[in-house]
Amino acid sequence: MATTADTRSDNKPRFKVLGSSPIRQDGLDKVTGRAKFGADVQMAGLLHGKMLRSPHPHALIRSIDTSAAEALPGVKAVVTAKDLPIIEREAPDLSQARSTARSMAENDLAHKKVLYKGHAVAAVAATSPHIAEAAVELIKVDYEVLPAVLNVLDAMKDDAPVLHENLTTMFRTENFARGDDTGVKGNIAGHVQIVQGDVELGFRQADVIVERELTTTMVHQGYIEPFASTAYWSNDDHVTIWTSTQNAFGMRASTAAIIGVPESMVKVVLMEVGGGFGGKGTGYIEPVVAVLSKKSGRPVKMVMTRQEVFESTGPTSGTFMRCKIGAKKNGDITAAQLYLAYEAGAYPGSPVGGGAFPALGAYKIDNILVDGYDVVCNRPKTQSYRAPGQPQSAYAVETVMDELAEKLGMDPLELRLKNAVQEGDRAPSGLPHSRFGCREVQEAMKAHAHYNAPLEGPNRGRGVAIGYRMHAGGNGSSASIHVNDNGTINLITGSADLSGSRVSLAMQAAEALGIMPEDVSPSVVDTDSIGFTAGSFGSRITFDTGRATIAAADEVVRQMKERAALLWEVQPEDVLFEEGEFICSKNTADRMTFKELAGKLMATGGAVTCSASDRQGGVGPQIAGNIVDVEVDPETGKVDVLRYTTFMDVGQVAHRSNVEGQMQGGALQGIGWALNEEYFYDDQGVMANSSFLDYRMPTTMDLPMIDTVIIEVPNPRHPFGLRGVGETPIVPPLAALANAVHDAIGVRMTDLPMSPGAVRRAIETRD
Repeated sequence: MATTADTRSDNKPRFKVLGSSPIRQDGLDKVTGRAKFGADVQMAGLLHGKMLRSPHPHALIRSIDTSAAEALPGVKAVVTAKDLPIIEREAPDLSQARSTARSMAENDLAHKKVLYKGHAVAAVAATSPHIAEAAVELIKVDYEVLPAVLNVLDAMKDDAPVLHENLTTMFRTENFARGDDTGVKGNIAGHVQIVQGDVELGFRQADVIVERELTTTMVHQGYIEPFASTAYWSNDDHVTIWTSTQNAFGMRASTAAIIGVPESMVKVVLMEVGGGFGGKGTGYIEPVVAVLSKKSGRPVKMVMTRQEVFESTGPTSGTFMRCKIGAKKNGDITAAQLYLAYEAGAYPGSPVGGGAFPALGAYKIDNILVDGYDVVCNRPKTQSYRAPGQPQSAYAVETVMDELAEKLGMDPLELRLKNAVQEGDRAPSGLPHSRFGCREVQEAMKAHAHYNAPLEGPNRGRGVAIGYRMHAGGNGSSASIHVNDNGTINLITGSADLSGSRVSLAMQAAEALGIMPEDVSPSVVDTDSIGFTAGSFGSRITFDTGRATIAAADEVVRQMKERAALLWEVQPEDVLFEEGEFICSKNTADRMTFKELAGKLMATGGAVTCSASDRQGGVGPQIAGNIVDVEVDPETGKVDVLRYTTFMDVGQVAHRSNVEGQMQGGALQGIGWALNEEYFYDDQGVMANSSFLDYRMPTTMDLPMIDTVIIEVPNPRHPFGLRGVGETPIVPPLAALANAVHDAIGVRMTDLPMSPGAVRRAIETRD
C-alpha cells in the first residue's frame, strides 16, 4: 500500500506516467532467454581462460613455473602478475582506504604474496575450457606459507601477522601527523572519526546509558550470475571488453591503467547483468583476459565458477562494533558513541565510512563520537553490498535504541520519534538535513495495523527498526534522446540496468515529453557511444541518470518549440508546451501533439537529437523502517518470520511494482543476513560453504508475504521528487529481527547470524 501521491491545486494527479507500472521494455527478452549475459558471448577464434588460485590464505610466492602449461597442446597463452604492465610501472600505494589500480592489479593476479585462499596467481587461455583446466594444474608454484589472520579482532592484535609492511609505516605516519599514535596496529588501513559536541558531558547528563558490543560476519550479495568477461586486443592496440558489470566506465579506467593503455583505447560493452547488489562494481578478470588476448592474438572469455565467486570476489565486511547511547528519563538522547571495526579483506577499502557517517543520522543528538577503522585480514577484498556498511552500524545503533526504550519504559517507536531529525537539523556530516520523511515513516509505522495488532502465543516477538542512509556525493550520468518521425523516441544511456532502471528512465522521459512509456525505446550502450556515466550504485540511476534524461528531454522540447514556431510563423517564446501538446500563445487554435510535430521535423530542419549530462550532488537523505513478527522454536533455536512490513520514503514513486520489489528484496536479503548467512572459514582459512547448497539464503518457502508501505515526501533535489530505492530497504532488517528475537525469548542477540545453534545457546544461557 502507499500514501496518496501529491496532487495539483486543480485536484488532478501531479503526474500522468510516474506512479504506474508499465511493462518493462527488457522483460520479453529476459523471460524468453533472448537477453545476452556475459557468458553468452561467442565469436570466431574464441579462447577460454582459467585461473590458478592459491590454496593458502597467506604465503610468499617464491617462484612460478609455467613451462609445462605452455607446452600443453591447445594452450595459446599463460600470464602471471609480471605480464600486467602496472606491476612493474608503479609501486604499491595503500595510502588511501580505497582500492587503487595497483592494488586491484595485485588482487587480479598476486605478485609477491597471496593474501587469501582463492587469490589468483596465474591464468591460461586455451582452445577449450577443459584444456585450460588441465593446463592450470600443470603450473607449479613454490609457496612459503605464513601465519594468517582471518577476522577483524585477530587482525588488530599487537602480535598479529602483518599483511602489508608498507601499510604499517603509512598508517603510523598519518597518525603521527595528527598527533595521535594510540591504537596503531599493523593491519589498520584507515581511520575515520566524527565528532560533535562533548560526548563525555553528554553521558554525564544522561539518566540511563546502554552499551553493547556486537559482531557481524562477512556475507555474500547472492547474485545468480557469476563473473564473466570476454576481451579482444586488436592489432591496433584497441581493447574491447564484453562483460556483466555495474560500472562500465570505472572498469574502462581501471583496466586501461592496469594494462598500460589510454582509456580512449578501451571500450567496455555492457551485457545484461544477472544481479550485482554492489558486488559487481569492480572487476576481477578483465585485465587478465585482455593480456591473454594480447599474447594469443585471439579473443579470450573467462567465466568464474560459483566456488571462485565465493572465495575470490568481494563479500561485504564482517565487523566488531561497540555502541553506547545515553538519554534522560524523558527520552531525550544526550550522547552517542560508536566504535566500528570493519574487515576490508586482503586490501584496504572496507565500507567503514559508509557505516560511520549515517549510523546516527536519523536522530537529533548534540554529542556524538564515532571512530571507524578499516582493517585488512586474510580474506577476499570486500566490496559493496546494498547501502555498503550501513546495515552493520544500524544493527548496533537500533538494537541499543530498543534496549534504551525498554529501560526507560517507553514505546520503542515513541523514543525514536521523540529524537527524530527534521529538515534543517544537522546530520553527522555537519551538513543540514534537506526535506525527507524521517518522521513520516515512523508515524506511518506507529499507526500501522501491523504495529497495533495483538501478537499471541509463547516464544513470539515483535521488533522494529529504522534505517537511515545519506548519499550526498556527486557522480555523473549522461543521456541522449533521438526523436523519431512517428512520435516515439530512442533513449540512450550508459547505466547498467540491474533491476528495471530502463523502464524508470523511460517513464521520466515520457513524463517530461507528454508521451506514453511504450513510446520510449530505452537502451544501454557501450562506453564509446555515450558520455561518462558513473556506475549503477548508490541508489543513483533513477535519480542521477533520470536528471540527465529530463535535461535531454527539456532540450528536445526547446528545439521542437523552434520547429513549431517556424510552422506558425511566430517566435519560439510564443510556443507553449503543456501535457504533451505544443500550443501557440498568440492563437491557441494552433496546436500540435508531440507526435504530430515529430512527423514534421524533417521538413523543418532535420532530426532532433539531444544529449545532456548531470552531476548535481547526490540523492540526499533516505529513510526506511521495518516491523517484523517472529516465532522462535525453543527446542531447535530456529526463527520463523511470521509477518513482515517494510516502510520507505521514496520521494515520488516512479515504477510502482519495481519500487515494491526493491523494498521486498532488501528485506529478504536482510532476513538472510540476520538469520542464516555467513562466510564460514575453518582454522586453515578455507571457506567451508562456498556453494549455494551450503551458503544458506532464504527462499520463498522461508518467508511470508512482505508488505510494503510507500511514503512520498518529494525530494527537492529532483525535478519530479524521486529519491532512489535500491539500497535503504536493507538497512533496518538486521536490527528489526534482533529486536524481535529479544522480544520472543528475552535475550539480546549481539552476534550475527542468529542461526538456530546461536539462538539455542542463547536460550540455554538464559535458562
